[in-house]
Amino acid sequence: MSADNQTVTLCAEAQAFLSREQHGLFIDGAFVAAESGETITTVNPSSGEVLARLSAGNEADVEHAVKAARRAFEGPWSSWSPYQRQELLFRLHQVLDQRFEELVQIESMDMGAPIARLRNTKPALLKMLLFFAAQAANIKGETLMNGIPGQVATMSLKAPVGVVGGIIPWNGPLNSQFWVLGAVLATGCTVVLKPAEDASLSVLRVAEILHEAGVPAGVVNVVTGYGAEAGHALASHPGVDRIAFTGSTQTGRSIIQASTVNIKKLQLELGGKSADIIFKDANLEKAVPGAAMGVFANSGQICFAGTRVLVQRS
Repeated sequence: MSADNQTVTLCAEAQAFLSREQHGLFIDGAFVAAESGETITTVNPSSGEVLARLSAGNEADVEHAVKAARRAFEGPWSSWSPYQRQELLFRLHQVLDQRFEELVQIESMDMGAPIARLRNTKPALLKMLLFFAAQAANIKGETLMNGIPGQVATMSLKAPVGVVGGIIPWNGPLNSQFWVLGAVLATGCTVVLKPAEDASLSVLRVAEILHEAGVPAGVVNVVTGYGAEAGHALASHPGVDRIAFTGSTQTGRSIIQASTVNIKKLQLELGGKSADIIFKDANLEKAVPGAAMGVFANSGQICFAGTRVLVQRS
């Protein structure tokens, strides 16, 4: 492939993954076909050529994945100590450090980001894993005196919320999935991820690698499919305790409405592109080229791309 004026030869692992006839849903530690048997064709955006066929998950598949996540949450995973979860995250840090080139090749072929840019995101991903590993052993409540007469104290205890639904944006799934996965693994929750239908492959591959590295079956599940079907089913499922979503405000409103079925906890990162603001005291030698290039981060496919410039009138 040619993603940034350099020819990249796919490594054997990436080639083997991409050459699979069909990519199933990842549920309870294994790949399975969607119950409907329907598929989605995904293309390489740099060439328009067919890249892979994904299973098109729907409400029935989300039901299957949520049940697997609930079993895992209530099973042996619930007995893991904070230090065991921390050790797992350290191990995943090592594995993903070693496998990162394979993953960025898959990501570039699937969602179109230049390979050089993706390689530059490696430090951020590894730092995220170290951050969540540190948090795993530092989750604690408080003991506070209260107003009841006598020596009476109030104790707060932090506990995992349960099954989390993560709806992943299309413009950087390799890293952004760990905004959800890192917290899930650190706290002892379980997750069902719904990646964007046109950028699902790196999420599927990561789930497979995590399972091979020791994440118990059912802790991390992936249901590919369209937002109106799989995404809505996940947001409205009464067995999902929290939804984490990054995307448009329009879809965010739909998720808020769907969450009322069991008053889910919500984590919504919403919005659109923003303006660059240049004041009269700005260093124009830096501000002008910075504003001119600000729209092109991630090929312009990012929420902080500056598509407008506001300049102080003076």
